[in-house]
Amino acid sequence: MTENITNNIQKNDILYDCDFLAWCERTVKQLKNRDIENLDFDNLIEEIETLGKSEKRELKNRLLVLLSHILKRMYVNSPDNFNVWEITIVEQRKQIKNLLKESPSLKPLFAQMFTEVYLDALEIVSMEYKQTQFPETWQFDYQTDLLLSSKYWD
Repeated sequence: MTENITNNIQKNDILYDCDFLAWCERTVKQLKNRDIENLDFDNLIEEIETLGKSEKRELKNRLLVLLSHILKRMYVNSPDNFNVWEITIVEQRKQIKNLLKESPSLKPLFAQMFTEVYLDALEIVSMEYKQTQFPETWQFDYQTDLLLSSKYWD
């Protein structure tokens, strides 16, 4: 019995490392068949953890782009770029709304990561527009619903 488990673990690791798609397909089949004895738990756990991290990373990246473009639109006097920035703002807001709809547990993280992401966005736009004075802190309410709907520059 122990030898069988050891062989199964080695087969799982080899497939996982050599053909990820085949590993995924086999894992799905095993899950559907409730074949728990042959599941590659270690790699399955790792993949599920990675999915969660990926969702968080996507939210953080989209928030960074959103804040960067809001800052540009509000503080950089470049009317030729306003439309492009506003289009990016609309797109990022839609993507963030979809992400929060699909994974509501990300919403509390939105508030938690806001200050850090704002400072990152501030650093980026300050380097890009050295002549522009940007506020060191976000000047508005950063509740998720407001941030995803307010038109700050009117």
